[in-house]
Amino acid sequence: MTNLLKVAIFVFIAFLPGIIGSQFSPGQWYVALNKPSWTPPGWIFAPVWTILYLMIGVAGYWAWNSSGPSNRKAAFCVFAVQLILNATWSWVFFGLNSIPLSVVNITALWGLILTNIILFYRLSSGAGYLLIPYFLWTSFAAVLNWSIWRLNT
Repeated sequence: MTNLLKVAIFVFIAFLPGIIGSQFSPGQWYVALNKPSWTPPGWIFAPVWTILYLMIGVAGYWAWNSSGPSNRKAAFCVFAVQLILNATWSWVFFGLNSIPLSVVNITALWGLILTNIILFYRLSSGAGYLLIPYFLWTSFAAVLNWSIWRLNT
């Protein structure tokens, strides 16, 4: 398999949470919520997530290519679970309209991303570094999610 095809596969896998999440968009329920004044405008999310998913995919490719199968099992188990949690957040928040459950989801996601950074870094420092913006954005999103919960309880 060519390297270009491997990169494409990893980028596609990384974009799956966004594809799934896009099925659950903000609606009237979200518009009616109290939100902090520092909530970003809606248009910013698509370009930010596009860049982040690209970086996640490249990080996955770099980590995969960096060592043998025995060294990458834990890293890619965490990688898979954090992508699943990423995909379910939109469903929980926008689909189920459950702010408390979305806080639990994003908190677990945050911890798994941090773990993934550490595990990927051990395989490829570049792969670990590429996940840092994802961690930072998710940290911001977690604080925003928690703030929305506080403002609406």
